[in-house]
This record gives sequence, C-alpha cells and structure tokens, in this order.
Amino acid sequence: MKLQKLIVLSLLPIISYAQTPEDFYRIIDAISEERIEKNIQKLINFGTRNTFSDTLSNTRGIGAARRWIKTEFETISNDCNNCLNVFYQKDFVTKKENNRVPHDAWIVNVIAIQKGTKYPNNYIIMSGDIDSRASNTMDFSTDAPGANDNASGMAGTIEASRVLSNYQFENSIIYVGLSGEEQGLFGGAGLAAYAKKQGWNIIGVFNNDMIGNIKGVDGVIDNRTFRIFSEPVPANETEKERELRRFYGGEVDGISRQLARYIHKTTKTYMPEMNPMMIYRLDRFGRGGHHRPFNDLGFAGIRIMEAHENYNQQHQDIREENGIKYGDVIEHVNFDYAKKLTAVNAINLASLAWAPPPPKSVSIGGVVEPSAKFKWDKVEGAKGYKIYWRDTTSPTWDYSRYVGNVLEFTLEGIVIDNFFFGIASVGHNNIESVITFPNNILK
Repeated sequence: MKLQKLIVLSLLPIISYAQTPEDFYRIIDAISEERIEKNIQKLINFGTRNTFSDTLSNTRGIGAARRWIKTEFETISNDCNNCLNVFYQKDFVTKKENNRVPHDAWIVNVIAIQKGTKYPNNYIIMSGDIDSRASNTMDFSTDAPGANDNASGMAGTIEASRVLSNYQFENSIIYVGLSGEEQGLFGGAGLAAYAKKQGWNIIGVFNNDMIGNIKGVDGVIDNRTFRIFSEPVPANETEKERELRRFYGGEVDGISRQLARYIHKTTKTYMPEMNPMMIYRLDRFGRGGHHRPFNDLGFAGIRIMEAHENYNQQHQDIREENGIKYGDVIEHVNFDYAKKLTAVNAINLASLAWAPPPPKSVSIGGVVEPSAKFKWDKVEGAKGYKIYWRDTTSPTWDYSRYVGNVLEFTLEGIVIDNFFFGIASVGHNNIESVITFPNNILK
C-alpha cells in the first residue's frame, strides 16, 4: 500500500498555483516517513561525514555523502522535467587561517534551485547539514554517524524537495546541503557570500538542524513541540534604523522575527496539532547554527529544531560509560517526528513561494490622534493588503484587517501608542507575504 502511494504521487501533474487550503494538506500528506528513515540510514552508512574526512571513496566520508546527495537531487529533478538546477558551491579553507581546520580542504555545498515563474530572483532557502563529528571535532577518522545531528535535517531537506517539485511557484526555492557546520559554519558563510555576490533577494532561510529527537536529556518526551530560533533585529542595522527603533519600538520585530511569526501562524493554521515555540534568541545559549552567516549579512533566517535535546547523543564518540550510552545513532531518531517537522518546512516554503513579495517600505503615523495611519509601496502581483496589529507585549500578530487594493489607510479608533503594527501583501490566491514592520514615520 505504501509503495502504491509513492507511485501515485510520482504521477501527479505539476500544480502551478495554490487554489485552496487542500493544497497545503496535500503537501503534508505527501511527506514520507519511510523515505526520511531510508535517507537518514544512507547518510549514516558513510561512516563519518566529517568535513575533513575522505573525499575519494565511494562508500565512506564527506565526498561520498555529498555526491549521493547531489545524485538524489538530480533524480528528483529528472522526475519533474528538470525543474531543479543542481550544482556544487564551494570555498577553500586552510589550516593556517583557522585552528579548527586539521588540513586544507574544499567546503562543498550541494544546491538544488527550483526557479520561480514570476519572481525568479526571490529565494526561500531550506538547509540541512551534510557533516557530522565525533567528540573531537578535529577527528575526521572515527565513525560519526550523525543520525539526528544532522542526517535528520538533510533527509528532511531532500524529502521536501521531492514533494514540492510536484508544484510550480512564483518565487524560487533552494534546497541545500551545507558543509563545515561543526568547524565554524563554513558552508553557510560561503553560500551567504555567494548569494550576496549573485544579487539574490532572499526572503528567508530555514535552517534545519536536529529535527528527529523527541526525548530530552531532562527526561521530557514530546513529539509535537519544536523550536523556532530567531534574532530580534538585523545584526547590520544602520544607525538610523537603531535610532528609529529606540523611539518607536521594534526591539523584537526584525525581519527574522517576522519570518518566525509567519512559520508559527502557518503551522497553527494547517498543522494545529503541532506546538511551535518561538525562541527569542539567535540560537541556543552559547551555540550557533547555519542561519547565522545569513543573518550576519542582513538576510532573514531562522533555525527549526526539536524542543528537547539530548546532549549525550550530540558530538559524542559511540561508547558506554557508567551505564550511559553515548552517540548519535539511528535508534534515537523518531522518524514520525522528523516527518512532522519536514512538513512544517514544506508548507511554509510553499506558502512563501506562492505569496507576493512583502511591501518594502511601510510608513506609520498618528501621534496624539485616536487613529493609526499607514502608507506603503505598491507590490507587483498583490491583489490587496492586510494591516496587522498586536499588543506590545504579545509575541504574535493577534488582530488584522484586510483593506483592499489601496496604498494608504487609517485605522480609526486605534491608539497608536498601545500596539505594534505591520503590513502584509495578499496575493490573488489569498496567500500572504511576510509582514513588514513600519520602517518610516509619516510627517
């Protein structure tokens, strides 16, 4: 029966745009737990995927792993009439320049681009990490299965590309396997710089790093909750933007935080059984992930991951000490949970890829008035716009009003001092963009 279902999916026609919410439910249902498990096991079978491990063997090391990932993307592309542009993007790192580099090597990312039909230079990126590590990050010989960290995120990225390649989108989607995460976020830094050089307009980056564990080191078992990490404001904001924020608010309203709120809303709409936690941090305390290099260059990016980590199963040689089993092995991965988080990614990728761009400029005014006034830039492809607002202490956008195809509007009876506001574009398919927080003041 499961094989039959997969065959039927492969015969589905390419769908050019979303018409009803059923499109999102169809995407959720198409995510395969069995394929995710199979792909995690395949990645484990390479022994170690340490960034500095063997690149020549066909069965062991980072080279064999990335070639297999590239082949998987190419197979998916063949099944959708070459809808993916698959290639390597690489940068060279040297031992002399970095003390976490045991020897000079190429940091190679595997990229698959599904081009948008209307806004091909707008990109949403979903990433997983190719590499794994043993207890000593410089040890590139010891087996390091990296089942959850991060074969789970890589397998989820491959699976999302398989399902979403059955659709056409207005914006482009990039599926990518990043390398060098464990030694210093090398792969993300390389791709972020490449994106900047290519002039890509990145709508958002979904960094998936550990999406398969449901039992925490604290004993909590939870297969529905997941975390969305996001920085509050861009690291490269200007002095003018900082001054504006100081007087008018927006300490938790940067572009990455709006992306986190978008994911929260979409997930609660189409997967209400899930419990997304918005964590108001760039990443876990004192730690980092592959969205950060994009954030450093001013791109919106978040980290999606399990809610309850088990540190005995991260960055550990496989062993048993004092009755405790250490090691990131496949027995600790919950494939149903990895499927759920892959579906979370897929529906949000689809929603953003089907949505019009957000307004670039939003102006707000209403000082000492019983109303809030707005003006914003026209967005090509939008049928109208929606004003959102929330209490200043609320983490989510709780109130909204669709105002039609206008470029200015006044909310009567709403005191500007008591709320935060934002504007979203609405497409002809009723799918909305990320919300833009006001970035100018009406005089």
